[in-house]
Amino acid sequence: MEKKVQHKCSGDHKGHLCVLVSDGLFDRIRALVRNPRYICFNCGRVADSRENLCNPMPLEQKDRT
Repeated sequence: MEKKVQHKCSGDHKGHLCVLVSDGLFDRIRALVRNPRYICFNCGRVADSRENLCNPMPLEQKDRT
């Protein structure tokens, strides 16, 4: 069986979508996800800015040709 790799957030969670969801701040979340450019490698949430995710990676990657 393949082990699932877990990545943890390093640093302050303030402003991260995971915290905003747990606090029920859905109006603020909507404003932060209007034009998503990053996805969290941990939870799969998307956001406009990498600062709002624990383990962000770009949604669009350049072709590797």
